[in-house]
Amino acid sequence: MSVETFVPPTSVITLTDAAVKHFEKKLKTHQDKIVRLSTRVSGCTGYAYVLDFADAAKADDEVLDINENLTVAISKDALPLLKNTEIDYVMEGVNGVIKYNNPNVVDECGCGESFNIS
Repeated sequence: MSVETFVPPTSVITLTDAAVKHFEKKLKTHQDKIVRLSTRVSGCTGYAYVLDFADAAKADDEVLDINENLTVAISKDALPLLKNTEIDYVMEGVNGVIKYNNPNVVDECGCGESFNIS
């Protein structure tokens, strides 16, 4: 008798329907671009999210084809910081805001610019 362990697949990031629609709309004015997600050292807590439009992924990026209209590249350096992060787009009053629901975050600065992971 053998015992097998089921390890569920993990994804680097997921996007809510609202986030997908937001990025698709933005890409209509940025033809032939992809969304690129990375992080940088910043703020009083450690890291900040960096979201850009790019012509192509870098050689060591993790590339996710969300659908035929949306490709997201994630910087290799950011992968451990972003594992299992959900990206959402929400309205706060009259402003639309990208929200990062990152289960790895253990501390955020008061203004919300930077975060730290465990």
